[in-house]
Amino acid sequence: MTSHTPSSSWSRRGFLASAAATGAALTAGLPRPAVAAAGEGDAFAALRAKWRALYLGEGFSPTAEPFRSKLATLGAQAGAWRDAMAPADGSLWPDAVFGDPDPDTDTESYGYSERVQTSYERVRVMAEAFCQPGTGLTGDESLRAAVLTAVDHLGAQVYNTSRAPYGNWYNFQIGAPQRLLDIAILMYEHLGAERLTAAVEAIDHFVPDSLVAKYTGTSTGANRIDLCRVLALRGILDGTAAKVALARDAVSPVFPYVTSGDGLYADGSLIQHTYVPYTGSYGAVLIDGLSKLFALLGGSAWAITDSKRQIFLDAVEDAYAPFLHDGLMMDNVSGRAVSRGLAANDPLRIQQDDHARGHGVIASILLLGQGASAEENARWRALAKGWYTRDRVGDVTAGRTLGVAALSRVASLLADAAVKPAAEPTGHRVFPSMARATHRTKRFTASVSMSSKAITFYEHGNGENVRGWHTGSGMLYWWAEGTGGGQYSDGYWPTVDPYRLPGTTVSRKPLADAEGGAWGASRPDTTWVGGATDGTYGALAQDVRGLSSTLRAKKSWFFLDDAVVCLGAGISGADGAGVESVLDTRNLGASGTARLTVDGRAQPVLHPWNATFPRASWAHVAGHGGYVFPGGTSLTALREERTGTWKSINGGGSADPVTRRYVSLLADHGTDPTDASYACVLMPGADEPRTAARAADRGWLHIDANSGAQQGVRVPSLGITGVTFWEPGTVGRVTVDAPLIVQIHEKRDGTATVTVADPNRSVRGATLVWRRPVREVTSKPGSVTAATTGSELGLVFGDLSATGGLSQKVTVRVR
Repeated sequence: MTSHTPSSSWSRRGFLASAAATGAALTAGLPRPAVAAAGEGDAFAALRAKWRALYLGEGFSPTAEPFRSKLATLGAQAGAWRDAMAPADGSLWPDAVFGDPDPDTDTESYGYSERVQTSYERVRVMAEAFCQPGTGLTGDESLRAAVLTAVDHLGAQVYNTSRAPYGNWYNFQIGAPQRLLDIAILMYEHLGAERLTAAVEAIDHFVPDSLVAKYTGTSTGANRIDLCRVLALRGILDGTAAKVALARDAVSPVFPYVTSGDGLYADGSLIQHTYVPYTGSYGAVLIDGLSKLFALLGGSAWAITDSKRQIFLDAVEDAYAPFLHDGLMMDNVSGRAVSRGLAANDPLRIQQDDHARGHGVIASILLLGQGASAEENARWRALAKGWYTRDRVGDVTAGRTLGVAALSRVASLLADAAVKPAAEPTGHRVFPSMARATHRTKRFTASVSMSSKAITFYEHGNGENVRGWHTGSGMLYWWAEGTGGGQYSDGYWPTVDPYRLPGTTVSRKPLADAEGGAWGASRPDTTWVGGATDGTYGALAQDVRGLSSTLRAKKSWFFLDDAVVCLGAGISGADGAGVESVLDTRNLGASGTARLTVDGRAQPVLHPWNATFPRASWAHVAGHGGYVFPGGTSLTALREERTGTWKSINGGGSADPVTRRYVSLLADHGTDPTDASYACVLMPGADEPRTAARAADRGWLHIDANSGAQQGVRVPSLGITGVTFWEPGTVGRVTVDAPLIVQIHEKRDGTATVTVADPNRSVRGATLVWRRPVREVTSKPGSVTAATTGSELGLVFGDLSATGGLSQKVTVRVR
C-alpha cells in the first residue's frame, strides 16, 4: 500500500485519543451490498467483505490524526494520477510505458513488466481513495469512471488471455494480479459481470493451478504465499470454491521446517533465493501474506487448519522477534531491501528503512495473533506495544510507515490500557543455517552477519544493492540502550564507505558494482562459520574469505554483558591492495560533531581529518560508545563527510544527493599483509570514564590465544571462557581434539555450563578436557557419549555433524 503521509506535528497522546474514538471509517463510504448478501448466506460475499475490511481497515476515525492527513494525502495522490491518465497504446500513463517492443526476459523487458505492476498499483490507490472515507474523493464519480477506464485499458492492452508474460515473472504472476484482485473486490459492485469475468480469465491465464502443483522453483516460501493469495482471492471473486480450497491446501508446504533451500529452519533461520537470509524482507511478505490468509479464511469452510501451522506461529518468537529491536527490523536479514531507501518515483518521498520494515512486520504479528491462541496473542500484543512505544526514530503514531488498515490495528493496540508493553528478552541467539547471531543485554543489542558456502556474501539483482559486497564479511551492527535506533536508518547505505562497514576485515581492492553473481550466487569457499551459546553469552567465529579477492582472516567475537571482545588473526592478502579491519564506523548524521577521544585526549572535529596513534589503549566516541585495545594497538582514526545517492546503490533510487558524517576506527594491516591480527573490546553506550577504567583494569580480560590456530579469551569476573579452536589444541585449561567452538560459563551458584558447537558440521567424534575440578554432570545432550569428573572434566562427543551447528550444552556442578 502506498498511502503514506509526510511527517506531521501531532502528538502520540493525540493519536491515542483519536484511536480510542469510534469513527465513521466504514460507514462514511459506499453502500456495502456484500454485507447484506453475507447475511443471506453468501459465503463468498462474506469473504469479499472481510477482505475489504482487511484492506481498508476499520474502527478508526477519518477526522482524527494521523488518519485525516493520511486519507487526504491518499485522495490527493489518487486525484493526481486520475488527472494524469492518458490511455495510449502500450501505456496508461506517459511515465509508465509497459508496452515492450521486443518482449523477452532481458533487463529492458524487466523494466517494462515492472511498469505493468506500477500501473495496476496506481489504479489500486485510486480505488482505495474512492472507497475510503475522508479522501475528498470518496464515491467520486470521475474517479470511479477513471478506475473503470484503467481496468479496461490494462485488460485490453496487456493483462489478458491472448498475451504472453515478459520480463520478470513476478510482475505477471504476483504483482499485477494481486493489485487487480484488490481493485476488483474494492470496486466489486461497480465493475459489472463482463469486467469481472475478464479479470478472472486473465488471472487464470497467467496464474494457472500448476504454479502450486510442486513446491519448488519460484513457488516456495514468501512467493508461494503470494501465489496462494492470488488463487484465494480469485476464487472468492467469482465464487469458485475449488480455487479457494486449492489456495488453502497450497499453503501447507510452507509450514514444515526445511534443511536446505528456501523456507523456515528449526534454528529460526529464514532463507529465500536459496542462499540469502531474508527474515526482514521476504520474511515480511511471508508473515504479511499468512496473517491475511489466516484472517480472511478463518471461520469459513476454507479455514487453514493444518496442524503444522503451529510451526509458523512459533516463528514469531523464534525467528522474527530476535531481529526486531525497538521497532526496527535489522538490516542484516533484509537482503536487497536495504538499498531501497528512497525511490526515484515516490511522490511522497517516504524512506523505506529498518524502522519501516520493522513496523510492517510488527503489524503483521498483530494480525496473525487473531488466528493464534489467546496466550500467544496476549504475548505478541505486549511485545508489539513495547517495540512500538520504544521507537523514537520511526514513531509509528506519525503515520508515515503504515497504511491505513495496519495503522488502525496499531491504534487499537496502543489505546488498549490493558496491554502493558513487554521488554525485549535478553540473551544470545545463533542462527547457524543463515550465518547470523543476535545478542541482547540491558545495555545494548547487537547482531553479526557472516557468509559461507551456504550463505552469500550479499545479494544483488534487479539493479539493487550493487555495493553490498562486504555486508557478509563479519559486519557488526549494534545499538546501545538510550542512544536511539537511527544508526543504520539515517541515510546510511548510500553514504557509508562500502569498504569500511563496521566489524569487517576487507581488502581495499576496487570492486565493480554488482561484483560476483546475482541473486546470492557469490559465496566464500568455507564452512567455518557459526557460534556456541548458553543462551546468555556467545562465542562466534568466521573464516573470512574475500569477495573476488585473496583476502583471508580468522575472526572471533565473544559477547558479554556490556561488551563484545573482537579478535582477528591470520589476516593475509595478495591483491596489491591495503587490508583493514574496521573496528567501527559510526554514522554521525548530517551535521554531527560527536567528540572522539583517544587515550583521554580529544581529537579535532573538523572534516576531513585522520590520524594514526601508534600505541592506543582506548578510544571513545561521545554519545556512541567506547573501545579498548588490550596491550595497545596501532589505531587509525578518521572523520569524513560522505555524499552519495540512493540511485548509486539501486537503479530505481532517488538521484538526490545525501550527505552524512562518519567517524571510523581502523586497524590498518598495510598492503598484502601476512598473518596480521587485531584485538578490540567494543563497549556500546559506555561513557568516557567507564571506557578508561576498563582499559586500566588489566585483569578484567585475558586473551589466551589470538592466532590462525586458536582464538580464546577469559573474563574471570563473569566466569566466562570462550575459545575458537580453528585447529585442535590447548588454550588455557581447555583441550579439544577437533575443530570446535567452546564456551564455558562458571556461575556463582557452583554450577557451570560447557557449550560446544561444530560450525563445519563435519566432526564425527570429539573429546574435550577442562582442567577444573568437577563434582558431577547434571545434564547433557544425546551427543555426549561419555563423561568423566573429578580433578578435571572429560567429555566425549559422538557424531556432531548432524547437529546443524547448534550448541550442545552440558551442565555440571563444580567443586
